[in-house]
Amino acid sequence: MVGLVIVSHSRKAAEGIAEVAAEMGGVTRIEPVGGDGQGGFGTVPDDIEDALAAADDGEGVVVLVDLGSAVMNADVAIEMSDVDAVIADAPVLEGAVNAAVAATSPKATLDSVREQAEAARDVDKL
Repeated sequence: MVGLVIVSHSRKAAEGIAEVAAEMGGVTRIEPVGGDGQGGFGTVPDDIEDALAAADDGEGVVVLVDLGSAVMNADVAIEMSDVDAVIADAPVLEGAVNAAVAATSPKATLDSVREQAEAARDVDKL
């Protein structure tokens, strides 16, 4: 099953987003990661790399990020990792929910899960 990693500058935000996505994603592996490792705000490539490994069961991982430097650090983590992973260009919460649901399909692929995450960009809230 394709796994998910939620990267936020706030550990609490990443955990909350993962919790919401898990409500819809059933058994999808979702790993939250965030913060600077010292209780502050930020992202750390090594922590993201660890989350990639924890979320992967061999079918790859879709990564959802909150802000600019999270993208940069996720890119670094993916380059350092042996995990097949992609970053979704999606709103982090809505994208995570879409991805979690998509990952439950027996036909899910890394590309199909990423595409469903990115489809959240076009969802109107009102």
